Amino acid sequence: MPVAYATHNRMLTVTLSGDIDHHRVKGLLQDLDREIDQVLPRELVVDCAGLTFMDSSGIAVLLRLWQRMEELEGSIRVTGLPEQPARVLRAAGIQRLISLT
Repeated sequence: MPVAYATHNRMLTVTLSGDIDHHRVKGLLQDLDREIDQVLPRELVVDCAGLTFMDSSGIAVLLRLWQRMEELEGSIRVTGLPEQPARVLRAAGIQRLISLT
């Protein structure tokens, strides 16, 4: 799954594409943690417009990102959610912790 990063004024944008499933989560989490450690963002935007599939592993990824941003006293929001990943996240109640737009 390709991941792209962009940084501007301590805002980190992570662009995800492809599938988020249990096969890819470990490497994805390591990459995301490394990028967050380097940037120390005040705001994290997760652009999901390119996602084609997400299972419960995607919930774990977003909860980890939320936790990291809480540690940094920053904010996180998810944008561009396609229908299938949006259903998964809303069914889990993620919108109570993370803004889904």
